[in-house]
Amino acid sequence: MNEHAESDGRRGRSLNPATAATVFRLIRERTATSRAELGRHTGLSRTAVAARVTALIETGLVQEGAPPGSSSGVGRPAARLAFDASAGIVLCAAIGRSRTQVGVVDLAGEIVAETEIAQEIGLGPDELLPRVVGALAETLGRARRDVAAVKGVGVSIPGTVDQEHGCSLDSPIMSGWHEVPMAPYFAELTPATVHVENDTNVIALSERDGHLATAPDALIIKASTGFGAGIVTGGVLQHGALGAAGEIGHVKYPPAKGLACRCGETGCLEAVAGGWALVRDLRAVGVDVDHVRDVVTLAMAGDQPARRAVRRSGRHLGSVLATAVTLLNPATVVVGGDMQPAYEPFVAGLRETLYRDATPIATRELTIVAATHGAQAGLRGCAALALDHALDDEVINRLATHAVD
Repeated sequence: MNEHAESDGRRGRSLNPATAATVFRLIRERTATSRAELGRHTGLSRTAVAARVTALIETGLVQEGAPPGSSSGVGRPAARLAFDASAGIVLCAAIGRSRTQVGVVDLAGEIVAETEIAQEIGLGPDELLPRVVGALAETLGRARRDVAAVKGVGVSIPGTVDQEHGCSLDSPIMSGWHEVPMAPYFAELTPATVHVENDTNVIALSERDGHLATAPDALIIKASTGFGAGIVTGGVLQHGALGAAGEIGHVKYPPAKGLACRCGETGCLEAVAGGWALVRDLRAVGVDVDHVRDVVTLAMAGDQPARRAVRRSGRHLGSVLATAVTLLNPATVVVGGDMQPAYEPFVAGLRETLYRDATPIATRELTIVAATHGAQAGLRGCAALALDHALDDEVINRLATHAVD
């Protein structure tokens, strides 16, 4: 049962007795830190609270002890209940076309150790994923954590994702990855369940403890080699009918007419404004860059051609994004990805066309902000993906039941 207990106001009794998962959620969110508080929040009897707390302590997910500084007080203070984030870990892999980040993350979503892999563009899963798994094993060792503690694995990849089957779906940008399940590659390292998500959507997941906490209607933009948009309405991440929501980089855009895109078509927004297009255009005029990160580094150092290129990219994106803002009316646009360090010139261009082309009411209170976690957003989002499943109500209830059997 996923809901908190409902109360009958006339009798003050619970209509649906709170489960161990409900109790765990209250402790994890620090809404209740004692047995008495749990009783007040759930309507459970002292005996029922004790049974659920005991089971949760047995799982290792909850600790109970005297509150800090209580030894000198008068009387016996209530024992404090707390979520033990060290009771397990999740593994994360944010896979890109030229770079992959892997990490070991505790149950509170804090990164314990991380590693970055530089890779050749165009590697297939048989070439890249064994390297990713090897890097995770090395990072586990460096973190001094045992593989037995792994509760789940979160993986992100560019393009459309089939979450049910854990694979890339019809993505020309990830050639050779189409319908290749990820889980078997990780099985040699851990039997934990592997969850796969789009690379922009995990940035959106990372914002739940950031901008989404105050703005649950948002567009999260990943501006890197290409463009992606994460759509969040009412705090819920939207995937679309086939999981392809947010592929803004491949919207047909008149200024890009006739320009070849890396997806194999012509006229896409990316063909004139994506990071790879900036590299192409700057190299054509003799600027020594190989990746959008090189462009960003030059722009941050004050190089004017690079700054103009970044601002021009923002201007093109803003023109297309204006339609999405008009349709969805988000409270916030969050900008992340490799272009985020050059936020000032990029967003200056974005504002020009976004505010010009969107409806006045849609932009009346709109804010544009930088992603909360910067370069760690992908890892933190992959962790959130894995933790959503590892600490799901059904999982917690099952663990609690087995702990007392």
